[in-house]
Amino acid sequence: MSRLVVVSNRVAPIQEGEATAGGLAAGVLDALRQKGGIWFGWSGTVNEAGGPVTDHPVEREVGPISLFTVDLTRRDYDAFYRGFANGTLWPVLHYQIGLGRFEWPEFAGYRRVNALFAHGLAALVQPDDLIWAHDYHLLCLADALRAEGMRNRIGLFLHTPFPAPGVFMTIPAHAELIRAMCAFDLLGFQTELDRTAFVDYLLRHAGGTALANGVVSVFDRLVHTGVYPIGVHVDDVRAQAEAPANRRYATRLRAHLMERLILSVDRLDYSKGLRQRFAAFERFLADYPAHHGVTTFMQIAPPSRGDIETYQVIRRELEGEAGRINGRFAEVDWVPLRYLNKSFPRNVLMPLYAEAQACLVTPLRDGMNLVAKEYVSAQDPEEPGVLVLSEFAGAARELDAALLVNPYDEAGMARALDQALCMSVEERRERHTAMLAVMRKNSLERWRDRFEADLRAVPGDPA
Repeated sequence: MSRLVVVSNRVAPIQEGEATAGGLAAGVLDALRQKGGIWFGWSGTVNEAGGPVTDHPVEREVGPISLFTVDLTRRDYDAFYRGFANGTLWPVLHYQIGLGRFEWPEFAGYRRVNALFAHGLAALVQPDDLIWAHDYHLLCLADALRAEGMRNRIGLFLHTPFPAPGVFMTIPAHAELIRAMCAFDLLGFQTELDRTAFVDYLLRHAGGTALANGVVSVFDRLVHTGVYPIGVHVDDVRAQAEAPANRRYATRLRAHLMERLILSVDRLDYSKGLRQRFAAFERFLADYPAHHGVTTFMQIAPPSRGDIETYQVIRRELEGEAGRINGRFAEVDWVPLRYLNKSFPRNVLMPLYAEAQACLVTPLRDGMNLVAKEYVSAQDPEEPGVLVLSEFAGAARELDAALLVNPYDEAGMARALDQALCMSVEERRERHTAMLAVMRKNSLERWRDRFEADLRAVPGDPA
């Protein structure tokens, strides 16, 4: 059988036998560890000298996986990563168009880096290899690979949402982006809502014709689309939560917390709704004083894209809000909000999930959000906690037994927190059982196997 070649913006710094966090990294490793293959991407290194990057990607072997990486020049990093990918695409894909910007030179840099990846891959890929690209950094990769003369089956899985056409069209280069995306044979989305938005653009604005089974005839080729909700290893998460060494750590931590713990874990990003969440917790403290002195809200928010001004502003705002809320409500023996702007390893997070009576996952928009699924997986089935989940997270399409909330509704989120902390054990078990059943059906393995099988089933580029 042909090899699997995975392409992503970054190649995770993995070691053989080492657990890797993150949905993309975990899914990629799962796919490649089964049969071996290639993982290609940016090394994370910026060539400050500004000279040309090497024509030969750097290789490293990790078990059956061959890792190939390329460096970026400062010019390309600024235009591709800081510019178009995270300054334009990321906010628009998450419906935050007021935070986006567009510069044609940055879009040219984005296309240039996609072409750089394609050129590096051309020397590595065999004619029958299957190429699986990941996420919004590589929307133009298949187009660049076709320009290199490659006719392989090429698929893209988008880990972010895909917005309604009217939102996507706020990007001045939207038509060029869509045409480039249609060079992929298979485009995978987290939810049916995302897939429908993409197909709607093709039908209404690109002259496409809908065929059966998610196939669209457009630009003189057939583009296949599908929905592949990414999952987690349910049993592995529970095992990490219950590992004796991890439990001992959690027990020591628990001794310093209040009786009830509300937990949130998010990368520091404006799409995660952290400002609104802090405001909702303040409303919760104001409206439900019975929880004073016995409830701690812990927000873990590792820094993200610290060299981009928007993220620096968010960090300063949240630090100020945390201090203000604690100043208003704290007592000598009780600090209601613990805000931790740092990352923690999984052997700390998994037992912490298991300890929390409620998990607050309230992004303004999210592709899936695996924190929600990890929290449910980590819970003790006999005494589970309650997931409070934004209706705008992709996970809400599956985990509808959670308490679904609108992240723009402070009062509604405050009510949901009170409901979660007061919920009977019988109702908690019923909700937890329902969510666990869905997650076992849509596991990480099923996500991987379905996408790979569908990509192998489509015909290669006919040109």
